[in-house]
Amino acid sequence: MEVDTHMARLWIGTLALAALAATLGGQTLINGAGATFPYPIYSKWFDEFHKRRPNVQINYQSIGSGGGIRQLEAGTVDFGASDLPMNDEQLSRQKTRVLHFPTVLGAVVPTYNLPGVSQELNFTSEAIAGVFLGTVTKWNDPAIAQANPGVTLPASDIVVVHRSDGSGTTFIWTDYLSKTSPEWKSRVGSGASVRWPVGLGAKGNEGVAGLVKQTPNSIGYVELIYAIQNNMPYGRVRNSDGAFVKATLASVTAAAAGQAKAMPEDFRVSITNAPGRGAYPIASFTWLLIPERIADPAKRQAIVEFLKWMLGPAQGMTEALSYAPLPKAVVAKELRAVALIR
Repeated sequence: MEVDTHMARLWIGTLALAALAATLGGQTLINGAGATFPYPIYSKWFDEFHKRRPNVQINYQSIGSGGGIRQLEAGTVDFGASDLPMNDEQLSRQKTRVLHFPTVLGAVVPTYNLPGVSQELNFTSEAIAGVFLGTVTKWNDPAIAQANPGVTLPASDIVVVHRSDGSGTTFIWTDYLSKTSPEWKSRVGSGASVRWPVGLGAKGNEGVAGLVKQTPNSIGYVELIYAIQNNMPYGRVRNSDGAFVKATLASVTAAAAGQAKAMPEDFRVSITNAPGRGAYPIASFTWLLIPERIADPAKRQAIVEFLKWMLGPAQGMTEALSYAPLPKAVVAKELRAVALIR
């Protein structure tokens, strides 16, 4: 009996080890890299998806949109992520066609550290362009003061903070300024990386938020959730209808309203400076960049399953992290595009 019990224990242990080996052997590891703009929601999604599919692990490096595109091109990741669509030249260099999948809508906000000022500030595009061009250098400059009647602004020098890395957040910011300021468009233009006339550089949305928070009289730009999570003030921005609008789920959704049904087949679109009195003007989709051909069948299946889940139940998780969910018309088009992955 004692021998039988011992054998039984050995048999159970062997079965347990075999099961563990099978589980480990069946793991599918997917690597991605790119935008910091959607990192809070991506981190949440990848964790939740792993709970639903324990055999699938999605690792994501929040390194900036430029880095994500470069790693995708180099073949060191399975997917990229970017807050600006890849351009035609970038797409032409890829070994296989790259599909763009919008995931959420977000906002880039002017966030500032202004001791002694508790009111929420208003910013025109002229003021923002002037500050980042270095032509508006004092907080009490008329370009800022005129939009903020009743607010006592200090005569302090403005400390400008911008991204140092290739960034989709920078693209959204400079795309807006290029549409609204002729001087900005001619002197700096738009892009993931630009030649900044003035300012201090910081890496990632995290870096800009951290530097602004520790630097009195500073101003920078970050994705909305980074301002909220760091308890930092952020201003209202005047839109194309002349209204000063705060970044909210409603105002970001309003910015996308006009594009939802007219979304191009490849999903590459800009919604900065969108029309509509309630539209926040520095808003954008953000995209996952997925190769059309995925050689590994396990990875292909896992990515397809993730995309379908992301476009369905996962959209309900966006608002808690201050992202706006995708319009239903965009989701419907994306679900059809998922079928192109093979």
